[in-house]
Amino acid sequence: MPLSSRPRRSRTALVPLLGACLMGACLAGAADPAGAAQRGPVCRAPAKPALAKQLTRDLRAALAGRRGTVSLALYDSRTRATCTLSAGRRYESASLVKVLTMEATLLRAEEHHRPLTPWERRDIRPMIRSSDNAAASRLWNDLGHPYLAATLRRAGATRTSLGPYSHWGLTRTTAADQLRLLAALTGRRSFLGPGSRAYGLRLMGEVREDQRWGVSAGMPRGLRAHLKNGWLPRATHGWRVHSIGVFTGGGRAYRIAVLSHDNPSMAYGVRTVERVARAVHRRLNNGRRGALGLTPAAEISGRPDGSAPSSVPAPPGPPGASRAGAP
Repeated sequence: MPLSSRPRRSRTALVPLLGACLMGACLAGAADPAGAAQRGPVCRAPAKPALAKQLTRDLRAALAGRRGTVSLALYDSRTRATCTLSAGRRYESASLVKVLTMEATLLRAEEHHRPLTPWERRDIRPMIRSSDNAAASRLWNDLGHPYLAATLRRAGATRTSLGPYSHWGLTRTTAADQLRLLAALTGRRSFLGPGSRAYGLRLMGEVREDQRWGVSAGMPRGLRAHLKNGWLPRATHGWRVHSIGVFTGGGRAYRIAVLSHDNPSMAYGVRTVERVARAVHRRLNNGRRGALGLTPAAEISGRPDGSAPSSVPAPPGPPGASRAGAP
């Protein structure tokens, strides 16, 4: 079932967060050692300063009183609005890294001037639609670190370091880099061809029902969500709860990446992410009421995404990389 606007059974209050980068280019918000609560979101929209002011205000209000460490990145193609909060802070990616794996698989097929093989199709679809870990491992190992690293360079995702072959969920990334990877699916200067972009967006628009929480919350009717989430508890910094997505329709596309850790539970992290998303959707759509509410707590499973065990130490970052804000 496509992930388009649909009513949810229950709605909850509102509260968002931020941290970011933009199209293919970068933005303010390099490594930020300060906690999210110490520094507020900053939004800019050169042609619409009132919108930027409203977004900043709404996001600050949404973050008020929330526990945890949060980063956000936002870019809207229609208004050129951007928002950032601790965009360079590094987090263990959990299942978000499956978007990189998908893009690298699509890029490799293009470079060899061929369609995806039947084997690649059998793995890439469940990897995105149901977050299948066995499928992700097969593609990750087949692509190899050199090709995955080359794909990151093509995207300009310079602060992402790959996790080990056995625990790819320990890949360390930032909200800014996740926004750059999303730009490969919608940006004008994408390194992927039109067919690959459309296919990737379609898969991200068909994630299964119990994984449709996150940045889709508050999305109004008339838009379509293409998203991927990651949710993983670790021995330090509690639950990582991340959500990234592209929203298309009506001649526009906007991208959101929200990453968080130090969450006391998965449900708490999901609620924080969704409150951020709801504030963004409302403001970017002229106050239109969202067709999607916040995910009811009873529908959040609390089971890890399985991308890495909780006890495995995080691998070191790349040589010379800043450790500021690292888990």
